[in-house]
Amino acid sequence: MGCDREAVPKDLATRRDLAARTAPTAHAAGTPFGAAPASAAAAPEPSLGVTDHGIWNDLDGRLQLPPPALVHAPGQRLEPAVVSAQLDLEHRLLLVMVAGWPVKVYPVGSGGGGGSGGEPWTLGEHTLRLRAGDRAELAGLLSATNLQTTARQPGAASGQAAAPLSDRDGDGIPDPLDVLLGAKKTVLGADAYTGGYVKLAYPMGDVPRTIGVCTDVIIRAVRNAGLDLQREVHEDIARSPRSYPMVKGRGDPNIDHRRVKTLLPYFLRRWQAHTAALDDAADPLRPGDVVLMDTFPRRVGPDHIGIVSDTLGVSGKPLIINNWTDGTVTAEMDLLPFVPITHRFRIPPPAAQRPSRRPR
Repeated sequence: MGCDREAVPKDLATRRDLAARTAPTAHAAGTPFGAAPASAAAAPEPSLGVTDHGIWNDLDGRLQLPPPALVHAPGQRLEPAVVSAQLDLEHRLLLVMVAGWPVKVYPVGSGGGGGSGGEPWTLGEHTLRLRAGDRAELAGLLSATNLQTTARQPGAASGQAAAPLSDRDGDGIPDPLDVLLGAKKTVLGADAYTGGYVKLAYPMGDVPRTIGVCTDVIIRAVRNAGLDLQREVHEDIARSPRSYPMVKGRGDPNIDHRRVKTLLPYFLRRWQAHTAALDDAADPLRPGDVVLMDTFPRRVGPDHIGIVSDTLGVSGKPLIINNWTDGTVTAEMDLLPFVPITHRFRIPPPAAQRPSRRPR
């Protein structure tokens, strides 16, 4: 088993059924972080329309994120003052951030023509060409004062350049957002929960995409950002075997990274740790964060893992992208009201910006 659970205990059976029932309607019932319907003047675009150097590119045409328009928290409108954007001319992307956190990327055309279609939109010294649905999402949020070019762009005016965020795979999408996109792809893929030992290729090995367990959601999502957990965990075991008392000998790259208990010391050693509290305003849950959870109250330590979504559930808390147990598929579930978080981690910036080998 990848997740450290043999079966769902009786006192969790009702909770499992509740989570499974809410998962198919999560998008319809939930409230996206920083989201609201696009203007009636233009229909929402069917997909992000950007080039994502990650997993399962055949799903890119169905991959979309909610617009960063009005609701950042239940009952609160998103104020333009907390919105900023970076124009990446190299990748022809517009990155939109809320309170400094990347929430969505948009394809842009060059200067005054070509590219993504739509009428030119002039904001100060910048002229953007966005798709109609994208421009409708951003109307009233962007201005000449909150739009900058990234520092990597040649010829950026003094004081108008922003430092690019960490981007391991070099596609212009910041790592935390890339992790979220990868997790969203696993939801679209809807792999069926299937435990068991599988011999994998190395590096960049994966089980067939139609199957997986809770840890495979993380492996695939993180790989979408250019980080191979299979190799990372295997090499870290070799560096510090005493940190992994649950691993025998030199470890097994076919299964070690697919076990929650083995992932925990790796995350503690290599990733950015954040509070497990749900109500810490100084360190809030962010889309793309990895959370470890305790579904066995009578046992010590986490046994489940998932990724924080950009969509709020009916509980008002973020949904968790995960593959729950036997009989489920990867989905966004309203787990936080009844499954405690033991640890929360965020992908760290790499020591050097170098893309990993592109996965199959």
